[in-house]
Amino acid sequence: MKTRDMVLAALFAALACVAAIIVRFGGAAMVPFSLLPLVVFLAGSLLGARTGAMSMVVYILLGLTGLPVFAAAPFGGFTYVLKPTFGFLLGFAGGAYITGAMLRQNAQQSFLRIILAMLAGLVVIYLVGLPYLYAMVNFYLGKAMPPAQVIKVAFIPYIGFDLIKLGIAAVIAKGVGNRLASARKEGGL
Repeated sequence: MKTRDMVLAALFAALACVAAIIVRFGGAAMVPFSLLPLVVFLAGSLLGARTGAMSMVVYILLGLTGLPVFAAAPFGGFTYVLKPTFGFLLGFAGGAYITGAMLRQNAQQSFLRIILAMLAGLVVIYLVGLPYLYAMVNFYLGKAMPPAQVIKVAFIPYIGFDLIKLGIAAVIAKGVGNRLASARKEGGL
């Protein structure tokens, strides 16, 4: 991994920390509201698959070492893996990877292609997060929660907001991509 990629991964890991800390809504909700999906989509689309996923892995590792960077209490520490929502954090790394893999780096992308790549990333986030939540609630916490209840608690209230974040991230990614393409043509990059 190049030094440039390491710096960009660290920058997006820091953005993820800020996004989680700034918006700590939800209180007693099982799944807290956060701006992290927006950062995930941007990481994947702007950094590429490998570096985007690495930035989310760095964010997760920062939290697991005890730094209070997660969106819900206890906000950090290794025991966070036992929280039902930890699967969404794992999904963030996969979502960034899939988003980046669907977009070619150093190429100007259409807005539709960016949206589709981010939608695929969002699907990965939920495909990892929802089963993890189901397993932790039913098998670790010992509470009965059928799959329909998992969808009702952790998908339906959040999918609309996640799609709005996706749209915002797509607009930003398209704008940044256009600027980078212009800079490359002018020989600035």
